[in-house]
Amino acid sequence: MPADAYSAPDGLWRAPVAPGPLDARVRLPGSKSLTNRELVLSALATGPSRLVRPLAARDTDLMVAALRALGARIEPDGEDLVVEPGPLRGGTAVDVGLAGTLMRFLPPVAALADGAVRFDGDERARERPMATTIRALRDLGVPVDDDGRDALPFAVGGAGGVRGGAVRIDASASSQFVSGLLLAGARYDDGLVVEHRGQRLPSVPHVEMTLDVLRRRGVTVDAEVAGATGRWTVAPGAIAGRDVVIEPDLSNAAPFLAAALVAGGRVSVPDWPSTTTQVGDRLRDWLAAFGGEVALHGGSLAVEGPGVAHGPLHPVDLDLSEGGELAPTLVGLAAFADGTSTFHGIGHLRGHETDRLAALVAELGNVGVAAEETEDGIVVRGGSPAAGRPWRSHADHRMATTGALIGLAVPGVEVEDVASTAKTLPGFTELWARMLP
Repeated sequence: MPADAYSAPDGLWRAPVAPGPLDARVRLPGSKSLTNRELVLSALATGPSRLVRPLAARDTDLMVAALRALGARIEPDGEDLVVEPGPLRGGTAVDVGLAGTLMRFLPPVAALADGAVRFDGDERARERPMATTIRALRDLGVPVDDDGRDALPFAVGGAGGVRGGAVRIDASASSQFVSGLLLAGARYDDGLVVEHRGQRLPSVPHVEMTLDVLRRRGVTVDAEVAGATGRWTVAPGAIAGRDVVIEPDLSNAAPFLAAALVAGGRVSVPDWPSTTTQVGDRLRDWLAAFGGEVALHGGSLAVEGPGVAHGPLHPVDLDLSEGGELAPTLVGLAAFADGTSTFHGIGHLRGHETDRLAALVAELGNVGVAAEETEDGIVVRGGSPAAGRPWRSHADHRMATTGALIGLAVPGVEVEDVASTAKTLPGFTELWARMLP
C-alpha cells in the first residue's frame, strides 16, 4: 500500500493500523554511526577508502558535504562512496543540521585545517550541549570563538596542526564528545589522551565502536574504563585508507522488530551481524523482556509475538545507559504492558535531538498512557492507548517512528513531521507500509 495513502489533509501522517499479524522481511540501509565514523577517518587517512553500502540520509549527506568543504574528495560509485583525502582547508562553513555526530566529530578535525571553520545548524542544534567539545579544544590550544555561548554557532581557528597531549572532559551528556576527540587524535602531533570524569559515561558501546574502527585502520589506541570514569590514549600516527562494508543500522531496526510484538506475527531483518559494536544488537535481550520470541539464524534476526490484541506485553525494568537511542521504541512498547515499566540510565536523552524524556511523557499522555520522568529515566504505567491529539515528533526521527509503532494497534494516530525520519532512514513510511499484510 503506498505511504501517501495515509497522508491526512492537514499534513499529518495517519499511522496505519496493522490489519492482521505480520509476516515481513525488512532490509535496512547502512548504519549511520558507522558511516559517519568511517567518513571522518577516510578523510583523515593517508590513502583512498571505499565505503560499501553506506547510509544515504540527511545526517550522512551533511557529513559528506562538510568533509568536501574541508578538502576531501568524495564521489559516489554506484551505491558506494570513494573517499580521497586532501589537505584540510579552512575558510569554510559546516552545516551540522541536527546531527550530533557532525557537531561533536568535526570540530576536532577542523582544528587541523589551515584556517577558521564556522559551525552552525538547525535551530534545535543551537540548544544541544557543546561546552565539552569547545572547552576541550581550548585546553589543547585551539581557539574557538563562540561569543561565550558554549553552543552553536561557533568558529574553530585551525592552524594547520594540533600539538595534542592530555585533556580532561566531562562527557556525561554524550559519549560523542569522547569519540569526536579520539577520531582526530592520531593526526595530532603528540597523539591524544582523553580522560573522562563525570557522573556517568553514557552509551559506552558507541565509544567501543570508535575504538574498533580506529584499530581496523592501524591506529594504536588503549582504553581504561571503570564505572563512570574512562581514559583513552591514541598514539600519533597514520590512519590507513581501507575498503569498508557498512553494517545495516541495527538501531533503525528497532521499530520494525518491535512491530511484531504490537501487531503480532513475525518480522525479520536480514544481514544481522554475528558480532558487532552496534548497540542495536541489545534488542535481542530487550525485546525478549517484553515477551517476544527472538532468534538469530542464518544471518537474520527474527522477532515473533502474539500481538497486543491477544494480551498485553510484559512490563520491564531496564537499564538503557548503553542504548539510549533505543529508548523511544522501548518506551513505546511499555505503553502496551500490563503494569509499570521503568527505564534507567537515560537522563542524557534530555540533550538529544529534543528532550526525549519530556517528549515521550507528553506524547504518551496524548494517547492516554500515564508516564513520568525520573532523574535518570522514565516510568510508564502501561494501559490501553487511544488516539487523542496528534503525536508530535518534536523534530526527532525516533519520536516519529514511535508514533508509527503506537499506531499499529491504535486507530487514528496521526504523526506530525514524519519527514524527520529522513535524518537516518529515508523512505521510512514506504518501508513501514510494505511491512503490513
